[in-house]
Amino acid sequence: MDSLDLQVLAQARDWHAQGHPVWLVTVIETWGSAPRPPGALLAMRGDGLVVGSVSGGCVEDDLIDRVRKGERVGQPSLINYGVSKEEAARFGLPCGGNLRLVQEPLADTVWIDEVLARTARHELVARRLDLATGTVAIEPASRGDAFTFDGTVLRALFGPRWRLLIIGAGQLSRAVAHMALALDFEVVCCDPREEYNLTWDVPGTTFSTAMPDDLVLALQLDPHSAVIAVTHDPKLDDMVLLEALKSPAFYVGALGSRSNTAARKERLKLFDLSDAEIARLHGPIGLDLGSKTPAEIAVSIVAEITAVKNGVSLLQKKEGSAMPEATGVCVRG
Repeated sequence: MDSLDLQVLAQARDWHAQGHPVWLVTVIETWGSAPRPPGALLAMRGDGLVVGSVSGGCVEDDLIDRVRKGERVGQPSLINYGVSKEEAARFGLPCGGNLRLVQEPLADTVWIDEVLARTARHELVARRLDLATGTVAIEPASRGDAFTFDGTVLRALFGPRWRLLIIGAGQLSRAVAHMALALDFEVVCCDPREEYNLTWDVPGTTFSTAMPDDLVLALQLDPHSAVIAVTHDPKLDDMVLLEALKSPAFYVGALGSRSNTAARKERLKLFDLSDAEIARLHGPIGLDLGSKTPAEIAVSIVAEITAVKNGVSLLQKKEGSAMPEATGVCVRG
């Protein structure tokens, strides 16, 4: 998911509570090389202040100019950009791209509270906007759903933040945590070993001293969750893998060489895991970037997690690596 959209909704709610007029602008359709996909969201305040993006270019400037000149729509309405090559060039839409938007006044924020609360509980929800009446309804959504607009009703998805659970609190884990935070993951690190957990110092993360397998069960991993085991201690790493590989987590990986990965899989066969579940394990973890330092290894790990999240084939892997197929798990939200 793109949690930027959730940040946009939270800011729009706060502006509305402060008494500002607010409009939401949603990308509903693109042609050519328009920079932002359907569902991308922007909130605009009455004085022209904006949060979010629908184009990353001059379209935002034009929307701001419209509001400052007094164009303040009272009902949801359609806006088209880039119909001609000249207009596409004017608004920074490359290769003759076109952009179609819905602009709507924010009349109330009850539905925003519901979206934020439910996504915080790791639920996937959809917002239905009826353009004729301006009414909004929130309903459950399913993985595989997509943004839709039939000319009358807009249905946009909002999902929970992507979450990364790191087992082990060493130097590599710190580097991974910083990079994952920059990619807007919710980061949880777990290490019950006192000599490691007393020195964890990465702001913005959650730290746990629970046993890894207990924490996995408590977190209730979902398809927006990734797990990496990097303690170098088979007792801890294997414990978390036993539970994580049975979960819906979109990525489960463990640090180790190809021979260590093979030995780990043999150990996992001794427990109640199916061959298909064991085959989900990514190992050796990370893409083959020639990494040597902890920071370089962290880049390779985070790059692989990103590729799997986005449904991209893992071409940059060492020969003989365990390499589950990319499944296209990305959910617009």
